Amino acid sequence: MTEENKLNYFEELNSINVSDNVEKKNGLSYLSWAWAWTELKKRYPNAKKNVIKNDSGWLYHTDGKTCWVEVSVTINDIEEVEYLPIMDYKNQAIPLANVKSTNVNTSIQRAITKAIARHGLGLYIYAGEDLPEDDKQDNIANKFTKEPTGAMASLANTANEEIKSKAEEQKLNKLKESLANMGSIEEIDGYLEERGRLGVLKAMSEVNASQAMLIIKNAKLAVDPEYKGE
Repeated sequence: MTEENKLNYFEELNSINVSDNVEKKNGLSYLSWAWAWTELKKRYPNAKKNVIKNDSGWLYHTDGKTCWVEVSVTINDIEEVEYLPIMDYKNQAIPLANVKSTNVNTSIQRAITKAIARHGLGLYIYAGEDLPEDDKQDNIANKFTKEPTGAMASLANTANEEIKSKAEEQKLNKLKESLANMGSIEEIDGYLEERGRLGVLKAMSEVNASQAMLIIKNAKLAVDPEYKGE
């Protein structure tokens, strides 16, 4: 695969009309996760998905009140991470005490579909569009400036951002605690490589990713004052 094709894979996936595979529920549109994954693997067989577990090995994360899942999908070495609250059939957050394994599984499937959409496939669904880019040439200029409306806007702009912020804050706090107990740069690097932790940290918001790199640097300096890395 040439570098140009590698960079343009988003355009290919974004041009696919997924309308016949969309289901509607409570005013929101959902793309079949099984169909999305199948179409993706047919075109990019090396694509990978990953469910990001918490430090206890659970498939979901919690702030003690509600819960969310974190997943990633990687295509052509480009990773997209998606956060999604665990919700009931009314799209309301389920309290921690009431979360069941079936709720977690459903949220993981939906999150994987949204992570795939970040790579282009079906992205227009989450922007409130009815047709993909190639079928709406007259609206290209407004394609990515159109704001979501209704319940989707609330979910995308409020719940998802709050969940993401909480998740990243927890990651930074856990990173500080974990690195503080390590005695060598090798041990720190091993910890970061395990379960793809470093990649997850780099995928956070720009501010928090920079903060994570600073925490790592300071931890390495603490065990080796002569450390000269970035």
